[in-house]
Amino acid sequence: MGEYIVSRDQLKEPTPFGKAMLERHFLIHPKYRPLNHGSFGTFPIEVRDAQRRLQDEQESRPDVFFVRSHAEYVTQSRRYIADFVKAPLDECVFVKNASTGINTALRNLDFKQGDVIVYFATVYNAVEQTLVSLMESTPVQLRKVEYTFPIAHDEIVDRFLRVVTSVRVEEGLNVRAAIFDTIVSMPGVRFPFEKLITACRKESIYSIIDGAHGIGHIPLNLGELSPDFFVSNCHKWLYTPRGCALFYVPKRNQHLIRTSFPTSHGYTFPPDRGQLHDGNKTDFEILFEFVATTDDTPYMCVPASLKFREVVCGGDNAIYEYIQDVAQRGGDVVASILGTDVMQEPNLPSLSHSDIRKCALVNVRMPLAFNGDTINEHVPKPGTSPYKLLDIQRAGEVVAWMESKLITEYDTFAKFYPHGGWLWLRLSGQIYLELEDFEWIANIVDQLCARVGKGEWLQ
Repeated sequence: MGEYIVSRDQLKEPTPFGKAMLERHFLIHPKYRPLNHGSFGTFPIEVRDAQRRLQDEQESRPDVFFVRSHAEYVTQSRRYIADFVKAPLDECVFVKNASTGINTALRNLDFKQGDVIVYFATVYNAVEQTLVSLMESTPVQLRKVEYTFPIAHDEIVDRFLRVVTSVRVEEGLNVRAAIFDTIVSMPGVRFPFEKLITACRKESIYSIIDGAHGIGHIPLNLGELSPDFFVSNCHKWLYTPRGCALFYVPKRNQHLIRTSFPTSHGYTFPPDRGQLHDGNKTDFEILFEFVATTDDTPYMCVPASLKFREVVCGGDNAIYEYIQDVAQRGGDVVASILGTDVMQEPNLPSLSHSDIRKCALVNVRMPLAFNGDTINEHVPKPGTSPYKLLDIQRAGEVVAWMESKLITEYDTFAKFYPHGGWLWLRLSGQIYLELEDFEWIANIVDQLCARVGKGEWLQ
């Protein structure tokens, strides 16, 4: 078995961020403008090559690979990822994606009558569906923290604590768990997950973190944060192939994770739990080492991805700084061209004081507004739109039309969404983008907004 990391021959020196990075190291089509990295991610050619070599080895001797090499490669990658997030090896395993990890955490908890999960208004749709699904098979109840963005981090935490108090004091129920993001999907904003983890700890509430946009996007020190359950997609911002996600569970909670989904070879019957397995691995490690026969080579590409970040990109800090800077400056450029604004807390002395913008996603308000939506007091009133107000009940049709035009007429994609009375555009920063890409998309969406204002989307 060899280490399938990128060879030094391939990675001789750092590559400048922007177009040079795109052309030399990524598989993006030359005519396509990738402004939506946050949804599905992508990975560099060198990592693709590492995965192909792993897949070739897998097919050359399938039995040997799955019986012996598979566990060795997965363990090797776990060492790399544990070091990356500053957590113990035996608290870090892999699952296919954030949805799998969230389901694994939630469906392993034994909910009793009177238990409540608190979640937040901007929860990812698949997570909310999972929570609703839980109510079919368990007695758990749900309570939502309501708000619209822009809103300050401290206000979000205060509203969370008010909901917790209301559930406990006024309803007499038990807040068992809270689920929240590191960086929200839409709007694409940084969430106060650090403060919420601390609040949950003080209130004796399990913290379940949907960090889909976490690892590789912002620095993480899980050993220090010590959430109760944490999952983060490596294939979004860390540059691994899909699907690959870190599932972190501290030792204090590993007894709660009784099975993987699906239940597979690593399951241990309760009387036999607590004994070390081959290689001194714990029940938790063995539980996730081999979960059914799937292509787990994305897990095994973590070393290649981290080497790419180190050698080609100049290190993680350089990546964090660039992707956030190009996203936020790019968002300002788009807002300037449209004559609107970027989503951020009100009355800030400067951009550096914004907590919600400390990430590589940015949200720009479009000049299209809606009747019938919840209004945020910190953005202009919908009546100030230069176009006729749209019906919020038809927002999905407007979004679908605009996103379809981005694909068919401009060979690009970005996410439109309604929020707080207005239509917004979420854009992603990335090491292969430049400010010119944001200027380009700004002029396109300006034209699309004008076409919607004229009613073209109804034809």
